[in-house]
Amino acid sequence: MRIALVSFLSFIFCCFFWTHLAVAVTVVHGQCLEDQQSLLLQLKSSFMFWHEHSSKLVSWNETIDCCRWKGVTCDNKGQVCGLDLSKESIQGGFDNSSSLFSLQNLQFLNLAFNDLNSAILTGFNKLKNLTYLNLSYAGFVGEVPVEIFQLTRLVTLDISSYFAQQQLRLKNPNMQKIFQKVNRIRQLYLDGVTISAQGHEWSNALLQLPSLQEVSMIYCNLSGPLNSSLTTLKNLSVFLLDGNDLSSPVPETFANFKNLTTLSLSCCRLRGTFPVKIFKIATLSVIDISINMDLHGSLPEFSFNRNLQKLVVSETNLSGALPVSISNLSQLSHLDLSLSQFNGTLPVSLSKLKELTYLDLSFNYFSGPIPSFNMYKNLLHLDMSSNLLNGCHPPSLFTLPFIRLIKLSNNRFQCPLQILEISTSNLLEALDLSNNNLQGSIPVTISQLKSLYVLQLSSNKFNGTIRIDMFRTLENLTTLDLSQNNLLIDANVRDSYPSFLPEMRNLMLASCNLAKFPSFIRNQSKLFSLDLSSNNIQGSIPGWIWQLGYLTEFNISNNFLTMVEGHVQNASATLSVIDLHSNQLRGNLPVFPVYVNYVDYSMNDFSSSIPSEIGSYLSSIIFISLSRNRLVGSLPQSLCNNSNLLVLDFSYNQLEGTIPKCLMKSESLVVLNLQHNQLGGNISYTFPVCIKVSISQWKSIGWYDS
Repeated sequence: MRIALVSFLSFIFCCFFWTHLAVAVTVVHGQCLEDQQSLLLQLKSSFMFWHEHSSKLVSWNETIDCCRWKGVTCDNKGQVCGLDLSKESIQGGFDNSSSLFSLQNLQFLNLAFNDLNSAILTGFNKLKNLTYLNLSYAGFVGEVPVEIFQLTRLVTLDISSYFAQQQLRLKNPNMQKIFQKVNRIRQLYLDGVTISAQGHEWSNALLQLPSLQEVSMIYCNLSGPLNSSLTTLKNLSVFLLDGNDLSSPVPETFANFKNLTTLSLSCCRLRGTFPVKIFKIATLSVIDISINMDLHGSLPEFSFNRNLQKLVVSETNLSGALPVSISNLSQLSHLDLSLSQFNGTLPVSLSKLKELTYLDLSFNYFSGPIPSFNMYKNLLHLDMSSNLLNGCHPPSLFTLPFIRLIKLSNNRFQCPLQILEISTSNLLEALDLSNNNLQGSIPVTISQLKSLYVLQLSSNKFNGTIRIDMFRTLENLTTLDLSQNNLLIDANVRDSYPSFLPEMRNLMLASCNLAKFPSFIRNQSKLFSLDLSSNNIQGSIPGWIWQLGYLTEFNISNNFLTMVEGHVQNASATLSVIDLHSNQLRGNLPVFPVYVNYVDYSMNDFSSSIPSEIGSYLSSIIFISLSRNRLVGSLPQSLCNNSNLLVLDFSYNQLEGTIPKCLMKSESLVVLNLQHNQLGGNISYTFPVCIKVSISQWKSIGWYDS
């Protein structure tokens, strides 16, 4: 989101620059000077680039006047004054002898979004007429040369890099000094450049730029505190400092930025009380102070404001009610208060925000009913999950023409689900109403939401019988969760729907009164998560379940199954979680899949010994429980081969012999439970600090120590 914002701002400026450049410079075609064309052709030949991904360089041809080439702009004398080679898939670098540095009349140079994989060259200082230089995300690495800051005519400088890689560094010991010569700069973008400067150093450096309008230093490894003197930058309109360790309050003087349109201080470890006056800056259109958990405060009473479009205070400690005056923000399109401490009832005036496209109030303490959504004609994203909301959901939710996501889970809604009117062009992709008190039947009209990818209705009080093939029209559905209701699921699927739910990835039908294993699952070739737990399924686990090629998680616990068909060890290599606990499974212990991480076969009736090679082929397992079966024999020494095991529970069996010493010395085990067996041998009570060992009643069943 932040990179997109910076790119958007850069794009706006580019448009502005070229528009005004056209006023000052007459672009003449057919008069390209011979030396200029020669220099450009030399430059092209020095570059390596993917021709199929190029739209500019690939078209450069000496038979065409160079002033007509894509990406090239000339002045009225035939001199190249603008060069835009952004997004040309240029690979490899170039050196200080490059013909680029002989284009002395260049005013505009854009090399952004390439893969040069080289240092920024000192030769850029030869281009003394540059007013716009964009080297962002071009693959440059290493130190940013001081020579860049000797280009005294620069108005825009962008050397941003991907901050996750931190490949560029600006480590000159005196930032203030090197910024003095570029005092015409209005737009300065240094995102992802490691600067490692303290608050007074980088602040004083910026103060050398009196014309500064936009500054973005996201993830630059800056330190605090925020300097109140920054407000002397009277022209500042965009100020982005996300992802720096400022560890300070926000100065109240920031409310004195009279031209500020965008303020973003996300993930800066801000603390103290956020000055309420900043929310009231008349020119402000975007404010983001999210992911600052030590930041306190509340929202103000808003006066009428036609500028504020984006308000993000998520993952903070801001609290209090959402003011009724929120409706005065008539152009607000993005409101995110999630994961904070807000409370109280939602004001009816919230429904007057006609321009809202994104509304996230999740993980707060809002209570009472939610207002009508009739006015939200542009809404795309609605998340009010994990609050204390009650009453009924507005049926108008499903009539919104552009809505893509609705999340109202983990609240206290108790009315029947009403989906009365659905447009044929409905775009809803995700609907999550889980963990509420919704009652009645699931309406058949839900099958008209044909764009749905995710449908989560678990943990409600829905009742009645529902045919699983009512969802046959939802051809894009990847997640269906009907678990923990009072439903009676009829899982029969008519033969006329052989490709039933072809995109299904996650299917959760726990506690749905299923009496048998749903046969339609056999055709769900893309399924990777299946939960049929807590039903009334009897008989066998069918062997074809292990042949589902992408199955990752399988839970069929708490049923009445008696047999495992097929060869579990031949299951898909993706199967990492298998939970069969609390059934009536008997016979030999099934051999586990090789790459499984979590196995729970507890509370069954398996009666064989534990395979001696169990630890050899379970190198990835972290949790294994075989407790409360009738297993016999000894603990295999191969268990010592596993260094990832966190939980091992073989309690309440009929195991004999001694415990491998390695289990007592394991540095990974957190829980070791072997109680109620017939084990013997020596035990040391000196265990690793983190291990919790259950040894209760060992002595009474034959355990002794020395």
